[in-house]
Amino acid sequence: MKLSIIVPVYNMAADGKLEYCLNSLVAQTIASYEIIAVDDCSTDNSWEILQEYQKRYPEKFRAVHSQVNQKQGGAKNIGMAAAQGEWIGFIDSDDWITPDFYERLIGLGEETGADLVGCDYHMTGEHSMEIGQVVHNNRPEQTGILNEEKYRSLILDSGSLVVKVYRREIVIDHPSRFPVGIFYEDNALANSWMLRAHRFEYLREPLYYYYQHDTSTVHTITTRRCEDRMEAGRIMLQEARTYKYLEQYRPELEFSFTTLFYVNTLFTYMQGVRPVRHGFVQKLGREMRETFPDFQENRYYLERVGAEEKKLVRMQMESTWRFLMYYKLLWGYRNLRKKISGIRAGQYKAAKERK
Repeated sequence: MKLSIIVPVYNMAADGKLEYCLNSLVAQTIASYEIIAVDDCSTDNSWEILQEYQKRYPEKFRAVHSQVNQKQGGAKNIGMAAAQGEWIGFIDSDDWITPDFYERLIGLGEETGADLVGCDYHMTGEHSMEIGQVVHNNRPEQTGILNEEKYRSLILDSGSLVVKVYRREIVIDHPSRFPVGIFYEDNALANSWMLRAHRFEYLREPLYYYYQHDTSTVHTITTRRCEDRMEAGRIMLQEARTYKYLEQYRPELEFSFTTLFYVNTLFTYMQGVRPVRHGFVQKLGREMRETFPDFQENRYYLERVGAEEKKLVRMQMESTWRFLMYYKLLWGYRNLRKKISGIRAGQYKAAKERK
């Protein structure tokens, strides 16, 4: 078996999302592959759809039902346990791919001897094969035989897991598995997988369609989702300790943890969660400070984090109460300006129409 495609599925039946994904998988041009679709206790008819595809494509499609809801990580682990392929691929059940996606990526991998191959993707809000907003998932200078410099670059800018294929030995032939019961599970293992690879290759073409809709993980902000991101950061560091690469790549891992665990969590929480809890923000800052006391001096932090974010982070590190008050006033002022600007624009348009 050349390839195993693992698809975690949870409540994707509406609006034809699941079928659009699965149709792109059963139409793959690569000769020898299996699709392992794992239903994570869906409450809609996703499981029935998977069973129908298994009946229609018994030679390539396997529908598996999880007995308990484990989130995407647990569903992926179930798929990994059943996978027989030499290469392993993952796809989100609301996304889709070009018919030659896996044939081209694996072909490049076998031609060059790479054990990790990726490409670019589209950001799209409609079910079509039209090219949308192209996102470059990696950079050409990250490719080839991997050395310390390239590993550092990949830790900092790994790109999306689903837009890559992995040789079996760097993914399955090791004990680490995705964390169960949380979102952002890819962040926990991505570094370990990349650091086992010896050669990375990359097609600078968008062959994967990343579907954006209101129920996407990235569009849902809750305290629980923020806590999941924090837990993924903790597991990422534990992986580095377990496989003994934390000290070698400490600056890069410190910045990755700072971004994932703290900066992204802090600002998404402040923007999306109501009511804002002082205790949550205080605890977040305290754990960040305890884990990496000097993170604000990290060279990547200094280069990559914006001036306003740095100012707000400094403020939160010094006083959570002061940070919360300032942030509330800042965004209250900005929202007021935006509202006034909208009113003036409407008045200007109405005046023009009267003429």
